[in-house]
Amino acid sequence: MLTEIPVGEVARLLDNDRETDLREMKEFLRGQGFEVSDTRVPVQTKEQLPEVCVLSLETPRCWHWSLYCDGVFYDPEHGVMDDFPASARRFYWEVKLKIKNM
Repeated sequence: MLTEIPVGEVARLLDNDRETDLREMKEFLRGQGFEVSDTRVPVQTKEQLPEVCVLSLETPRCWHWSLYCDGVFYDPEHGVMDDFPASARRFYWEVKLKIKNM
């Protein structure tokens, strides 16, 4: 979503159509000109989040990735949400958006 590259194309570029790990995500985003923090930060509330970040969430079913951007959660399992999905533990890595050339 952040790169505006279709999911199928990202899977092709990564040669991975299954689960993506943190290393792959960070390398791919950095390769597209984004800055991604190396620090995993525990979080409890939405107010603690930076403007954009990748989230790791321990939901009742499994651990999975989610995106938080400008006050909205984009979650592959739960859809677009205003707050965290039910999760026992939550961590984030801040992402700084690249500046597009005009």
